[in-house]
Amino acid sequence: MSANIVIGTQWGDEGKGKIIDLLASRADVVVRAQGGNNAGHTVASGGETYKLHLVPSGILYKDTLCLIGAGVVLDPKDLLGEFDDLSKRGISFDNLKIDPRAHITMPWHIALDGLSEKFRGNKDIGTTHRGIGPAYMDKYERSGIRFYDLVHPDIFREKAMSTGRLKNEIITKVYGGEAIDLEAVIEEYIGYGQRLKSHMADVSVLTYEADKAGKTILFEGAQATLLDIDFGTYPYVTSSHPLSAGVCIGSGVGPMMIKGVYGVAKAYTTRVGKGPFPTELFDATGDYIRDKGHEFGTITGRPRRTGWFDSVIVRHAVRVNGLSALCINKLDTLAGLDTLKVCVAYKRPDGSVIRDFPPTLEGLEGCEPVYEEFPGFSDDLSGCRRFEDLPEVCRSYIARLEELCECPVKMVGVGPSREQIIER
Repeated sequence: MSANIVIGTQWGDEGKGKIIDLLASRADVVVRAQGGNNAGHTVASGGETYKLHLVPSGILYKDTLCLIGAGVVLDPKDLLGEFDDLSKRGISFDNLKIDPRAHITMPWHIALDGLSEKFRGNKDIGTTHRGIGPAYMDKYERSGIRFYDLVHPDIFREKAMSTGRLKNEIITKVYGGEAIDLEAVIEEYIGYGQRLKSHMADVSVLTYEADKAGKTILFEGAQATLLDIDFGTYPYVTSSHPLSAGVCIGSGVGPMMIKGVYGVAKAYTTRVGKGPFPTELFDATGDYIRDKGHEFGTITGRPRRTGWFDSVIVRHAVRVNGLSALCINKLDTLAGLDTLKVCVAYKRPDGSVIRDFPPTLEGLEGCEPVYEEFPGFSDDLSGCRRFEDLPEVCRSYIARLEELCECPVKMVGVGPSREQIIER
């Protein structure tokens, strides 16, 4: 019996998909518990590359039960697009189930996402414009539409018309946008509900029963720790809880079920969108890491901001998630650099040095990274399959990350495929 969580420790895009795919290949059940189609996992398996948004990564294994929990906000149009694309590649969705409590992302959420970002001007959050924040807003305002509603046309029509009228007032009178054709949307989304209704099931019950039966369960994280609505770099965060605790709420299970929490990080740091980034590089080294690491967003295609590894934020992730292990990806990307740097603390404007991540942007403002330097390497790591195969400088680098982050490194990624994950 084993139930493990995989979460991101930085600002997302840490290569969780590869780690999740490895663990999903050994799991009986894979659960997605939060976020929406603003997340993206790239999985290289069997010579094919899959870009998954809402579908759990276990879908690549025909006997694995894949669950989308109540904490997810679901765009049915996008989900069915994934269904159609993956079906053409021989992937079956018979084992995918969606909790009736999961909230639905509607067209007015997408419209309001874009309009509100435009209204903020140069103080915009930098969202993916997928309607995620507005969907969660309706959830907590208790005016949201849930998956159960979507698959029951009469209920859906009543709720969609009532909520849609209000949203049109906001779209047109507050933001000066164009009203949404509610009748057309209702008919379109009723069609989506009918296509998806056979997938409705209580994810909390299915997960609980699987655990009782001694099944292996993997909880698949989306986004990352520094994007958490409470413990991230607010307001430049997502609208849900990508922490390990968010998995329990979003899937409807108790914390005693969890046996291990794997935190994924890159051997450097990236982020997409706006917000603070203490170790960000604006020079040729940053460009080198971006180009060699193919650092462009899975969802948006935006170039990722790049910087040195920041042990302050990863240690923060270790603490707030209760990590049992770290997985360090893309060590191979650093090959070719003469010197590597790791942020070990922040120096405040008053000259004081702190090792813990500040809880507010105001506390972070003006902080400068304090670096340790390490010798670089030029070796090709792609063929390494044991930790002992890595050059001494790489092993020393990983050992120092363990010390600074106060967590053991159990996996090291040296390439894009599952076979290029070194397990210790």
